[in-house]
Amino acid sequence: MTRIPAVERRTALVQAALSVVARDGVAAATTRRIVAEAGMSLASFHYAFTSRDELMAELVNTVVDGEQSAFAPVFEAPDALPDAPTMRDAVRAGLEHYFAAVRADPDREKAMFELTQWALREPGFAPLARRQYERYFAVAEHAVVQAAAITGCTWTLPTHEVARLLVVLTDGLTVAWLVTRDDAAAQATIDFAADAVATLATPVPVPSALDPNAGLR
Repeated sequence: MTRIPAVERRTALVQAALSVVARDGVAAATTRRIVAEAGMSLASFHYAFTSRDELMAELVNTVVDGEQSAFAPVFEAPDALPDAPTMRDAVRAGLEHYFAAVRADPDREKAMFELTQWALREPGFAPLARRQYERYFAVAEHAVVQAAAITGCTWTLPTHEVARLLVVLTDGLTVAWLVTRDDAAAQATIDFAADAVATLATPVPVPSALDPNAGLR
């Protein structure tokens, strides 16, 4: 029998745990269910993790670390945006990309919300939930800063406050869609969110060539 390296064993168990949580919930994610999902023995589990709690902490960290993909590709590939995009264009493109990821893997999103609730209820694990949202805020702030650079705008609020509002809006969008699966309603929410967030930005004035003070301000 081929021996599986420890790193690969841990990765496989984390992915198995995510599948079980997404399909059946955290309560069903027992050690036996997870190893069965991974096609491993119970002994293999204990070579990789000391406890189920350690595995669950690793699972939260893994899925949170993957959140960068929710917005970054749109702003790192400006060709996806129209020429001379407005802030509304940029925000809407980011939200569309995010929503496409939600629609592509709704079970993952359900698992993320379930893991948040689990961490808040489980003694000693609340810091994991806080880290989860700190990461969301950081990813959103990165997107907010990029959007300003691409559109030539500046934010009227600190970027961390804009990012927090964006995360709140995407949370609502996600939960509502997971419950209703109403794409049209989700698109209406995206339009509203893009309009609302765009009002928090203002174009950076471009000095006129006819202005004798141009470049002196």
